[in-house]
Amino acid sequence: MEIIARLNVGGPATQVMGLCARLNPEEFEHRLYAGQVDEDEADHFELGQAATRLHRVPGLGRAVKAGDDLRALIWLIRAMREFRPHIVHTRTAKAGALGRMAVRFAGVGSARVHVFHGHLLHGYFSPAKRRLYVLSERLLASMSDRLVTVGSKVRDDLLDAKIGRPEQYVVIPPGVHPAKAPDREAARARLGIPPDVPVVAYVGRLTTIKRPDRFLSVAESVLRRLPECQFVVCGGGDLASVVERSSEPLRRSFHLLGWRKDVEYVYAAADVVLLTSDNEGTPLTLIEAGMAGVPVVSTRVGSVAEVVQDGKTGLLASTDVGELAAHTVRLLSDQALAIQMGQAARDWTTGAFGLERLVADTEDLYRSLCTSTGHRFIAEGGKR
Repeated sequence: MEIIARLNVGGPATQVMGLCARLNPEEFEHRLYAGQVDEDEADHFELGQAATRLHRVPGLGRAVKAGDDLRALIWLIRAMREFRPHIVHTRTAKAGALGRMAVRFAGVGSARVHVFHGHLLHGYFSPAKRRLYVLSERLLASMSDRLVTVGSKVRDDLLDAKIGRPEQYVVIPPGVHPAKAPDREAARARLGIPPDVPVVAYVGRLTTIKRPDRFLSVAESVLRRLPECQFVVCGGGDLASVVERSSEPLRRSFHLLGWRKDVEYVYAAADVVLLTSDNEGTPLTLIEAGMAGVPVVSTRVGSVAEVVQDGKTGLLASTDVGELAAHTVRLLSDQALAIQMGQAARDWTTGAFGLERLVADTEDLYRSLCTSTGHRFIAEGGKR
């Protein structure tokens, strides 16, 4: 039983849908449960027209609302008592809390696995709220059999905050099935971008932690040195209208695409993918860019350095606008270097972050729970 708060376009939803499509149905009976996405977000499930059956959980979503949360908890308890899953696998903070509590109240004896696709330790809360978050995650960790992180740095940050014990953690990096790369000229024509200009792309949510304001500042700096450069923004979120207003003075250089399901055209059109976040887990944007053969410039946050090999597949920087802009200009001005890094990025990400590896790692995790947690899962010849 896999539970996620919402399937908004992003890394967690991509991982979930990839697993749903490829887990061995002869061995695993897998059911997916999720709430609703917000109005300013795109629904990955609907965009992808997935064949997987989705159980919508009433009240489950991003916002914390006591009435809705209680409704979702009661609904999940009933669903667990009906399904009686051997494993409850939760993702995202809210689904992790409700799902793990529901196991306890349902009394079904399920093993509990929670995935941290990142964490909320930095850049999200005031000091008081951060303390509350840490205390709640410590309590929830005590109710978990395994804690999965998408990168070693994410795991180490959580352990430093005394969330969970080292032996509970398993690192399972993301897995991506690379989309067929379209032709560069065709991609630019489709997006309305001139064929002979340098292009920088941003792919992701437009929300505070991603720092789209920093992206705009970097763009202004780059344009002072490369005035013909074009910037493509693919994504939406609560700051979409702010980005639209703030980029108005640069409108001749900006292409605001909103959410698109043909994101492979964005990568194909780009010379550089730029990430300006204050905090990340292991961002799928950078994996997808690498698989498309596009070098990246990114802030050195979270587990980004586990995706981008600094100086080989891309360039990492502090959160300083000047440093990010200098790296971007360097790649845009040195075509040979950009091609070299792009080819290295394709080789590295394709080998390290394939979807089949993610599926195999997850299946191994499920099997390991049968022998190492004390749960009795398997009837003779039955599914897990």
